[in-house]
Amino acid sequence: MRAAGNPVATRQIGEALGVDTGVRGKLEPLRGKLTKLSDRGWPHKRPDGTITVRP
Repeated sequence: MRAAGNPVATRQIGEALGVDTGVRGKLEPLRGKLTKLSDRGWPHKRPDGTITVRP
């Protein structure tokens, strides 16, 4: 997220981590983990679904 410098989608994060992004079932667990992290205050989940690093 920091390297991108702008808000990123879950698919982009999955691609950077080497997750098979062609299969939706592989992205849903990642989306859930990102949501849990944003609930704890690390990344910021925007209303449009993209994720950014908190300033």
